Order: sequence, then structure tokens, then C-alpha cells
Amino acid sequence: MSSVFKSEANYKTFIISLVTFGLAYGLYKAVIDNYLAEIVNMNQFDRGVSEFFRELPGFLLVFVLAVLYEFSAEKIFKAGALVMLAGMTMQVLVPAQRVPVTMAVFVYSLGEHMQFGMRSTLALQYSQEGRGGAALGIQNSAYQFGTLAGYILVAVIFYFLAGMKYLYRFTFTASTVIIVIGFFISLNMTGRSIQDQNVSRFYFRRKYTKFYMLEIFYGARKQIFFTFGPYLLVLFYGAGAMAISILFALSAIASFVCSPIIGKIIDKLGYKIVMVADTLILVIVCFFYGFAHHMFSMRVAFIVCCVNYILDSVISLASMASNVYVQDISDNQEEVKATISTGVSVNHLITILIALFGGWIWQTLGIETLFIMSAVFGLLNSAYAASIRVPNKNK
Repeated sequence: MSSVFKSEANYKTFIISLVTFGLAYGLYKAVIDNYLAEIVNMNQFDRGVSEFFRELPGFLLVFVLAVLYEFSAEKIFKAGALVMLAGMTMQVLVPAQRVPVTMAVFVYSLGEHMQFGMRSTLALQYSQEGRGGAALGIQNSAYQFGTLAGYILVAVIFYFLAGMKYLYRFTFTASTVIIVIGFFISLNMTGRSIQDQNVSRFYFRRKYTKFYMLEIFYGARKQIFFTFGPYLLVLFYGAGAMAISILFALSAIASFVCSPIIGKIIDKLGYKIVMVADTLILVIVCFFYGFAHHMFSMRVAFIVCCVNYILDSVISLASMASNVYVQDISDNQEEVKATISTGVSVNHLITILIALFGGWIWQTLGIETLFIMSAVFGLLNSAYAASIRVPNKNK
């Protein structure tokens, strides 16, 4: 990593904190779909509504960061950890009812989104010149390593403690404790990112229009898989928490292995080629995920969907390319931070709508229509990426 990050940057503490927060997220993510389906009794439409509130903080992020205008990226990262802690604590304490559980999901997601934009910002900020893609790859791998450990731990817990009362709350409690540990680790991050007073609180620039559009297309197609991919396996195929956690673990392994590889490919081939090429695989993935049960037996279709879920996780890593694109055309690191954070909010303009109406589309038009939409958004993403003009230095 010393060849990727600046020697003066406190990147080791950053990487360790990512692993810790990833572990907490892995515990949470591995059980939340089954918790909502089995304990809270949410159907497809209810899940879409809860996902709307989970994604809403992403849209609100630009306003949250406007309030935290004078904070460095490191301070926002730490503040995000405290908000995540509040949300996970709520999830432990509130009754298993739709409204309070959704409120807890919202608060945790707010902290998660505050950290999300800062993770990429800090990785790029700490990277050496020309190594932005590799730095993002390492950052992704560190977080994926933590989530992988969380998924494996959930599989072990549900295997040995199956039938134990309050097993889901026990898992949420463990996640809460780990977030506390991650927060104290992050306190050792003594960053030097100073706010440029010439940068607007609400940062929109015409030169980033293509980046904003790419975020909209990517957000739409990502949301369908992220929300309804696992829920399809739970509701339609009857997958339990242990099966879902194993699937997520395999997905995390694939992402952990492929993330630095894709980062290097971005540096070597250029972000434009990567953004265009990933759609070819995506169309195949969407087709089989939506239509597998028409082509195979339920058992085989379940396996096909699991394989395609893992493939989609790997394909999603190509979204790092858009952050490298931002770094390439920006004037300074502060502009990179502001633009990536704004991109998260722009991304969520469409994801909150997909989350809200996705469940309704599933109930009324079928799961096939939902994944056809995902493929179409992916094609639009690649078509738009093909229109990017790459500076001479990256040709």
C-alpha cells in the first residue's frame, strides 16, 4: 500500500476503521432482509417504502454536508459513525413494528451515507498521483473484508444458535458494539483536509454534468439489485438468514478479490472503457435474475439467481471509475470531496423513487419487469459514458 498512498497520510488508521465499520455493516446487512420479512412481516410494497426511507438520507446528504460545511472529510467520517451508532441502538431497542423499525433504518442509513462519500474522498485524498483507482480499490477491499467477516459470523451464529429467542436483536447489539470500537479507532485519524472558503456550500458545477447523469443511471440500476435482489430470494425462494449471509459472504469475497484488480484496470485502461464495458455483463445478469424461474426448476433458478447476484456485486465495483473521472477533471482535492458528495445526493434522486415504486412494480407487473428496467438503466449508463471526452493525459 505504500506505493499507492502518500507516506504522510494516516491511511493505515483509515483502512483499519473501514474494516471495523464493514464488520458492523456485515452483521446488519446479513439479517435485515429476513428480519423485515419474518419478524416485522413486511411484504414487497412495505419493503419498498422502508427502502425509500433508507435511501432518503442519500438525497439529503448534500444538505447535511452544507450544515457541516467547515468540517474536514475526516470529521464528517467520524460524525457519520456517531449517527450510525444512534441508528443501530434504535434498532436494538424499538419494537418490531413497521414505523419504528423504518425510523431506525433511516437514522443508521444517514450515518452510513455520511461516511460513504467520505470513504472515496479520503482514499483519493491520501493516494499518490496517478494511483487514485488503486487507492479506491484498496479502500473497497478493506470495507468488503470487514463485511465478509460479518456475513460469516452471522452464518455461524444462525447455525449454532438457530431457534434462540431475540437472535436478530442479539446480532444488532453485536453490530452496535463494533460501531463503538470503529468510532474510537477513527478518532486517531488526524487529517489535514481544510475547507476551501471559495467553494460553495451547495456544490454544482456545469463541468460535472456528465458525472451527475452517470450517478443517476447507476443509482437506478443499483437500487433494484440492492433492495429487491435479496428480498426476491427471501420472499420468492424462501431463503433463510443463514443462506442469505452465506450468499453475501461469497459476494464479499468476490468483491474483495476483484476490487483492487478493477482499480488497477481503471488506472491502466482508463475510466471510460471500464464504465462502458460493464453493461454487457449486466444485461445478462438482469435477464437471468428476472427470468430464471421461467427457465429452470425452483432449486436451479435459486442457484442461478445467487450466482448472478455475486456477478452484479463485482460489476458494481466499476462505479469507482466515475470517482476517478471526477478526480481527473477537478482542480483540487476539496472540489473532489464536494463533487463526490453531491454525486451521492444526485444518485439518490432516482434511487428513492425506484425504492418507493419498485415494490409496487413487483406486485403489479412482476419481478421480470423490475429487472428489465435495471438492464435498460445500465444500457443508458454505458451509452452516456461513451460520450465522455477523456483528457489527453488519459487517452
